[in-house]
This record gives sequence, C-alpha cells and structure tokens, in this order.
Amino acid sequence: MLVDATILLLFPAMMAFAAASDLLTMTISNRISLALVAGFFALAIVLKMGMADIGWHLAAGALVLAVTFAFFARGWIGGGDAKLAAATALWFGFEHLLDYALYASLLGGALTLLLIGFRFSLLPAPLAGQAWLARLHRSDAGIPYGIALAAAALLVYPQTAWMRAVGF
Repeated sequence: MLVDATILLLFPAMMAFAAASDLLTMTISNRISLALVAGFFALAIVLKMGMADIGWHLAAGALVLAVTFAFFARGWIGGGDAKLAAATALWFGFEHLLDYALYASLLGGALTLLLIGFRFSLLPAPLAGQAWLARLHRSDAGIPYGIALAAAALLVYPQTAWMRAVGF
C-alpha cells in the first residue's frame, strides 16, 4: 500500500513542484532532483529491480546528464533543467527516453512560442505588480523549460513499468 502510494504520488508531485517552481522563480531546486534519485533507488530496491535494469536506468540518466550538461554549458538551458531531465531519465530508462525527449522538445517549443507572444504583448497594470509575472514578461528572461520537462514526464509516466507495478 505504501509502495503503491509512493509510485502514484512521488514522481508526479515532484514534477508538478518543479514546474511550479520554475514558473514562479525560474529555478528548480537540487532537492527535487535528489528526491527523484532517492525515490528511484528506494522503489527499485523495494520492488526488487534487477541490477542490470538499475544499470540501464543509470546509463539513461548519465547520458541525459551529459547531453543536458553540454546544453547548460552553451547557455541553452539552466542547471536545474539539466538535473531534472537526468533524474527523470533515471526513472524512465531507455524504454521511454525517446518519448520523453520528443514530448519535451515539442512542449518546450510550444512554451517558447507562447512566451515570445506573451512578451510582445502589454502586461496589464494589475498584473505588473506580480514579481514572478513581470520577470517572466521581460524579454531578456529565459524560458522556464522545467515546465515542458515536467509536462512531458507526466505524459510519459502512465506508460511506464512503475504504473504497471501498481496495476495501471
């Protein structure tokens, strides 16, 4: 029962928190990625995931970390985005990595286009007093890509072995 609740709640809650955090503060706390990594290993142990499977999940996470670190080094994404994507890949392994990357790319592109449109529009005076919204409206602000990463993860998660483990 506790394991099922953890599977059903931990990953989605961390994704929702990461998206909200990135929207409101343009940062994703290391604690979110660390909670995801710890949750993966705890569930992998409890569910008796084989060492080979754990190794493949680790390899997927390491690959995504290497790619997203390169993106971070070029200034294309933030460090929190890179760590969130890698922690998510750890949960998905190679089985769902392509789906995740595709959804994240498409949602990230849509988010970027929406924000560009938003930034070219006038911000109504009553909303200009909201610091997070004013920051998001600035043309020199980045894109809170954690929103797209989290949304993509939530689209893929129902198809994973984690959900099959609880009967979905």
